[in-house]
Amino acid sequence: QAQLIESGGGLVQAGGSLRLSCTGSGLRVSDYAMGWFRQAPGKGREFVGVISWSSLSSEYAESVKGRFTISRDNAKNLVSLELNSLKPEDTAVYHCAAGSRRLLPNEEDEYDYWGQGTQVTVSS
Repeated sequence: QAQLIESGGGLVQAGGSLRLSCTGSGLRVSDYAMGWFRQAPGKGREFVGVISWSSLSSEYAESVKGRFTISRDNAKNLVSLELNSLKPEDTAVYHCAAGSRRLLPNEEDEYDYWGQGTQVTVSS
């Protein structure tokens, strides 16, 4: 059964950094554009960023541009999200997702597989 598994979340102070990882099981991440979404309490799921299957292209939400970076290691079947200069408003459950419908999907319904998510909490 194909699935994505996130790790690396935790509690961090404002201004700090975290690195989230997403591993494919029964699924080759190299076949997909890999995106990250987040969902804060009481809010809908929000697009964070996406990286193309080749790593040559990426796109980020304005709210995280310049602070977050997505990278991938297809040989390790792994995608990472580096979170820097964290703010309390970045607190959310972060999900990775795999999509194959276009180069840089940024809508939920463009993704085929989702992870269960990892909690990121930023204290002020």
